[in-house]
Amino acid sequence: LLRDEPFASSLQPHSSAANFILCKVLSPMGGKAIKDQLMTEHGIMVRHYSTKLLDNYIRISVGTPQHTDRLLDGLRAVLSS
Repeated sequence: LLRDEPFASSLQPHSSAANFILCKVLSPMGGKAIKDQLMTEHGIMVRHYSTKLLDNYIRISVGTPQHTDRLLDGLRAVLSS
């Protein structure tokens, strides 16, 4: 799903069998800025990691189709600015 988006070069999703997707942030914007902007401008929460092992990763929880649409709209807006 994320790989087909215009912002695909900004996030590298890892395969998952869980209810979340772990993404390495490739955007120079950085994971914390993406997390903060999604929250303040779109009311969307994602988790940002800054530990040595998961430096600059975000975790996106899987929700309803409506949540997914809202998330994708938010990511498009944040990562295209």
